[in-house]
Amino acid sequence: MSLQAAIAVNRFGLGALPGEIASAAGDPRQWLISQIGPADQPVPLNGEPFKDGAQLVKDLQAFRQQRRELKQDGDNKDLRAFVKQQREVLVDEMASRFQQGFTSPRPFAERLVWFWSNHFTISVQNPAVASLAGAYEREAIRPHIAGKFEDMLLAVATHPAMLIYLNNAQSIGPDSPAGQMSRRGLNENFGRELMELYSLGVDGGYTQADVIALARLLTGWSIDITPGGAGQGLGKGAGRFAPFFQARFNQPEAVDGASSGFRYFPARHEPGPVTLRGKTYSDGFAGGRSAIHDLAKDPATAKFIATKFARHFVADTPSPQLVARLERSFRDTQGDLKALAIAMLEHPSAWDAGAEKMRNPVEYVTASYRLLGLPRAQNSEQQVRGAMQVCRMMGHFPMAAPSPKGWSDLSADWSGPDAILSRIEWAQALGSRLPQNIGAGQIARLADQAIGEALSQQTRSAIASAPTGGQALALLVSSPEFQRR
Repeated sequence: MSLQAAIAVNRFGLGALPGEIASAAGDPRQWLISQIGPADQPVPLNGEPFKDGAQLVKDLQAFRQQRRELKQDGDNKDLRAFVKQQREVLVDEMASRFQQGFTSPRPFAERLVWFWSNHFTISVQNPAVASLAGAYEREAIRPHIAGKFEDMLLAVATHPAMLIYLNNAQSIGPDSPAGQMSRRGLNENFGRELMELYSLGVDGGYTQADVIALARLLTGWSIDITPGGAGQGLGKGAGRFAPFFQARFNQPEAVDGASSGFRYFPARHEPGPVTLRGKTYSDGFAGGRSAIHDLAKDPATAKFIATKFARHFVADTPSPQLVARLERSFRDTQGDLKALAIAMLEHPSAWDAGAEKMRNPVEYVTASYRLLGLPRAQNSEQQVRGAMQVCRMMGHFPMAAPSPKGWSDLSADWSGPDAILSRIEWAQALGSRLPQNIGAGQIARLADQAIGEALSQQTRSAIASAPTGGQALALLVSSPEFQRR
């Protein structure tokens, strides 16, 4: 088996399924390229279809209304039941996502999903987005991983999960009809992160005045946060004006290309033209839409995305030549993400055997499950949920980053002494559950399937000489070669 095939499966994939390195060996680069396209959708483990963003927003509205009523009635038992129900939606979505990683025959496509979901971070540490997190990835990320960056950016910017997470759902133009009535104002969070984290980058050339300008352009980009259509969410005292708000402020306009559950409210939008980074935009939804178009096409965005893409997949400090090639591809193709991925795969430095990255905990556990062909049919859902709990214990979980920056892509942040110790302990626990009739020789063959020519002689010898198959498996899963990609 070729070294390049091992790199294809581990660096750009999710770790080898049995026989996967051999499958990639004929043409490792083409094996990866053939996987690029709209991502597969996770299959619900319980067989019940997932709800879309629009329906989940309606459920959230009803939940909030019931929560207010239950608090007034002092019925904390029912309130706790509602909260639990919202969390269960998240757990079911994440279990299907983990299962997708464990079994996907298109691991590079799945890795692209994971990269872009982390780039466009929402976090369930804000409980309000918990039930929407799965729908966010299914609707705003997965369909666009091989499309245009601008389309993904618009899908993200109009998804209810993002609008709630960064508080834009409640951002109201102070001079808008709703603003004048409610005395509510701008929230700058979304405008700032849209430039700093999602497009231009922190050094992309914008000022605080630009943050405010973009926040103004994005007022009215919301969801209908009022269960009964009244003035909830527009400020204290608005409730007595409920019929007025219903008639004038909660009449959204239809918008093409927006995510499920998005609403644009003209009466909440800050009126008048806005100057952003030297260019004047009209008011209304069209002004914000044009701003997103320009951010997606900006040269600073091309540089920022190219650097982050190379850092994630190839090396903490990627070669300037690789970054320049990706930047040029992004710019020349107007943000074609399939072309971006192919440009990376076609660059020689992407295949440098010395350019190793530490797997984060979700990648590490996923690679371990793929190695062993888990989950198995018996108790498969329990096995998936067990893996989820292990990742939480290791300090990493999808869509649960501590800030809008997302989880770190730097190896040093996943390779501290405590992190390594937790992996060794888990590897030993994994090995202890291996049937006793599986010996070290079988694990040695499994190591060849998992790591191929990247497996060092030292690790190979240690596995072969282990007294039991369980200890051999623990040595393999905790080895430096397996923990890196």
